[in-house]
Amino acid sequence: MISESNKKAGKDANMNVDAIFHEFPVLESEDLILKKIEENHFEGLFAIYDNERIFDHCGIKPKHNKATVKKMIGHFERDYNKKTRVKWGIFTKHESDKLAGIIEAFEFNQKVNMVTVGYYLAESHWGRGIATEAVKLLLPFLFKKVDINRIQADVMPQNKNSKRVLLKNNFTKEGTLRQAALWSGKGIVDLEKYSILKEEYAK
Repeated sequence: MISESNKKAGKDANMNVDAIFHEFPVLESEDLILKKIEENHFEGLFAIYDNERIFDHCGIKPKHNKATVKKMIGHFERDYNKKTRVKWGIFTKHESDKLAGIIEAFEFNQKVNMVTVGYYLAESHWGRGIATEAVKLLLPFLFKKVDINRIQADVMPQNKNSKRVLLKNNFTKEGTLRQAALWSGKGIVDLEKYSILKEEYAK
């Protein structure tokens, strides 16, 4: 049975895809800039994808070939133009051309007005609260500008740092999906599901 509030949420769901895909959105806080990854950011991008430790708990295989990583910048552009995924480069204000990490929004589900987010940082930027601030910066854009109703993230149970980032941003742990996903380089894995709703963010 669907409650009246759930009916209303579904009825009012109206994702504003133009707000995100009409022109690449640049987001700024006091300390961070989230912007498009360009060719001049290649060395920083390679430093991330070449590092095995960064992807210990991610469904991403490290990439040690520079030509392969260089092509990925074009793939980011292609996915954006297809309106399937947005990858922002995370940059600090005092190093505005040095790539600190990546935060992305994908799996845009317009039927239920929902999106999935993910993030990872260059090892040199670990432990500085950058991922927490990047998520904090992304949330109001997705809720207020894109009019998303639900933002979710999937995290391997071992990934304590990523879970802290979500909990600091008031996500709720919904539970553990056992042996529920096939992640590249990891095989079949358990995933913890976290989410935050627009009505919770507004409070």
